[in-house]
Amino acid sequence: MRACPKNKLKVKPTVTLLWSAVWLLSAYLLTGCMKGNDVNCMFGIDTPCIAVDNPHQQLSEYSLFRGDISELEPVDRLIPYDLNTPLFSDYARKKRFIYIPPDSSIAYSSENSLIFPIGTVLVKNFFYNINEQDQSMGRILIETRLMILTAHGWTANTYVWNENQTEAELVQVGDSKQIEWVDAEGMQQKVKYQIPSINDCKTCHSFNGGLVLIGPKVRNLNKSFTYNDMTENQLVYWNRLGFLEDIPVPDSLARLPAWDDTATGTIHDRARAYLDVNCGMCHNPGGSANNSRLFLNLENDNPYNLGIFKRPLATGGGSGDLEFDIVPGKPDSSILVYRLESTEPQIRMPELGRTLVHEEGVKLIREWIDQMEFE
Repeated sequence: MRACPKNKLKVKPTVTLLWSAVWLLSAYLLTGCMKGNDVNCMFGIDTPCIAVDNPHQQLSEYSLFRGDISELEPVDRLIPYDLNTPLFSDYARKKRFIYIPPDSSIAYSSENSLIFPIGTVLVKNFFYNINEQDQSMGRILIETRLMILTAHGWTANTYVWNENQTEAELVQVGDSKQIEWVDAEGMQQKVKYQIPSINDCKTCHSFNGGLVLIGPKVRNLNKSFTYNDMTENQLVYWNRLGFLEDIPVPDSLARLPAWDDTATGTIHDRARAYLDVNCGMCHNPGGSANNSRLFLNLENDNPYNLGIFKRPLATGGGSGDLEFDIVPGKPDSSILVYRLESTEPQIRMPELGRTLVHEEGVKLIREWIDQMEFE
């Protein structure tokens, strides 16, 4: 973040009106500094105004988007990006952006790790197209989530859009919205969309006691993206902008398969990618579900911890009276499938972030288990 300027303004003592104006301006600037705000937003400069210490109450106060903010037209340094395999969120569409402060850059650390500078902001907008067969009918913005990196770590805040789609307000206790839309097959769909509370965010983004990012890993960012005037690998583009330093040639790096694209990997690879993104954030040795000993993150290569012939530590309704998390060749006997197919709050997995069954995702996991062989 840019530092607030020192107030060394010189005025003639006799010019009372000018002195008053300067005093008010100085007080305004100092207030902004104390709040941890970027001073540029106070002058209307087309640059994001990021509140590092305290979140803004309204999304518009961040100055992330030009003009009508519901158009999601990003200002300079707010760059769109996408993921190979995204998290399923009740069929909501998402539009993602990243902001890197001036004179800062992301450092490449390892095969799957990036070190982001303080002041980095990830912006994720959730919406439904009113009619997937005719997207000119517009969309319904539901929420915008901001992950902001401070000196004390990542913070997560959620902004809920009003019915007029003119503003989004900070919500920390969660909310829900009844949404209806027409899907790509022309079928009317509806969902009681759940907006997470601040504690929900901490649950999913928790790792070893701190908050971490789920999607923006090297392997999930390693893909092409179509910008306004060109298509380019995202990592290469970020490097060319000065956002990312010392990145190896992307072709030499791991690339997470797209779970729904057979051209990007085998059924095993795509199923593991799906589970890594949708379940692995909690089900890993440092995650909130580590006591289950079911590790669905991509780094785990232990068949038992993957769930194969593994009995759950706790039985009951959550297991559906089934014996093992995964039974090779038998998806109907596998607790993993049972929980993915459930919408009951005490049974479904993931327990947060969805209320509908991801039919296409479940089909992939079923096929993966069905063709699985284990000796």
